[in-house]
Amino acid sequence: MPASASGRFHTPPHVGHLRAGSLNAMTDVSGVSIGHSTLHQGEIQTGVTVIRAHAQSHFAHKVPAAAVVINGFGKSVGLMQLDELGVFETPIALTNTFSVPVVAQAQIKQAIALHPEIGRTWPTVNPLVFECNDGYLNDIQAFAVHEEHYAQAHDSTNTHFQQGSVGAGRGMSCFELKGGIGSASRLVTVDGRLYTVGALVLANFGKRDQLTLNGQPVDTVTLRNTQEPEKGSIIMILATDAPLDARQLRRLANRSTVGLARTGSTLGHGSGDIALAFSTAYTYPHDRSVDMPSIQMVHEQNLDGLFQAVADSVEQAILHALWYAESVIGRAGHDRQALLDAYPNLRA
Repeated sequence: MPASASGRFHTPPHVGHLRAGSLNAMTDVSGVSIGHSTLHQGEIQTGVTVIRAHAQSHFAHKVPAAAVVINGFGKSVGLMQLDELGVFETPIALTNTFSVPVVAQAQIKQAIALHPEIGRTWPTVNPLVFECNDGYLNDIQAFAVHEEHYAQAHDSTNTHFQQGSVGAGRGMSCFELKGGIGSASRLVTVDGRLYTVGALVLANFGKRDQLTLNGQPVDTVTLRNTQEPEKGSIIMILATDAPLDARQLRRLANRSTVGLARTGSTLGHGSGDIALAFSTAYTYPHDRSVDMPSIQMVHEQNLDGLFQAVADSVEQAILHALWYAESVIGRAGHDRQALLDAYPNLRA
C-alpha cells in the first residue's frame, strides 16, 4: 500500500470492479519507474516528477504514444512532435508552469550526454515536460527548480514511489484541498490475454463543492460562490503493456476524461487538461539500420476493456492524489488542507 509524504497509511475505496495490480500504481506496468524531487521549505513548495517507460535510452528506443489536449490552458513542451511522429524520446517530466524551460533543458543535456551526436549528425531531441500552476502554495516567481532537481527525480525512479504532496505535486491543489501526485492500475483480459493499464495524475483542479468520491458527493454544503470559475489543471499519464499503435493510444487518452468527470470536474475555462497514453509493448529504434518492430496490435473491436481500465484507473489515481496528500502551508501563509484532515469520517 503506498504511503503519503507524511508516511501515514490509509485504505481508500476501490473504484470499479476491475482488479488492481499488486501496487495499484502505474509501475504495475512492466518497465515503468517513477521518481520525485521535492522542494518544501517555507514559501517554496514545488518539485519535479519523472516517469521512465523503460530503463534504456528513450532517444535510442522511442516509445509509442499519443496525447490529447482536452482543455488547452497549458504551457507544456514536446506535444507538437509527439503528435506528428507518435513517439516520445525522453522520459516524461512533470513540474510547475515556470519550471518547464529549465526541466526541458535538463532533458536535452541528459540526452546529449548519452548521444553526443544529437543536434550535429543526428536530429535534435524532443523534450517532454508537462506542467500545472502551483502558484497558490508555491512562490513560483522564485524559479526554485533547477536542472539538478530533474536529475534527482530521474535517478530516484523506482517501482515503489510516494504519492500525494510530493515531487511536482508538492504545491498543487485539488478541489480546494491538497492535491498532487496520484497513481493507480487496473488489470483487464483482452482476447484471452491479461494486460495492465496504469495511470498517474498531477491533480491541480476543481471546486470543493464539486468533489465526488466513488460516486458520492463529499460535501453537500455549498462552500463557495458556485459562479466563480474553476481554476487549475490536470495532467493524466497512462501506460499499458497492451500492444497498441499511436492512433489506438490516442483513443485510450481520450477516455481519461471519463475518470476525470466522475470526480466532479467540469473542465472549466481556466483549467488545462492534457492526457498522454503510451505502450511498453515495443519501441521504435532510432538507428535506421535496425529493423522496425513487427507487432500484432490489439484488435480494434477489443478495446472496450482497456477503455474501462483507463476510466477506473484515472478516477482512482485522482482519489489517491487526494487521499495520500498531507496538509501544506506555503506562500504568503496560504494553506491547503488534506482530504482526510478536512473529512476525517472518510477514514472509516
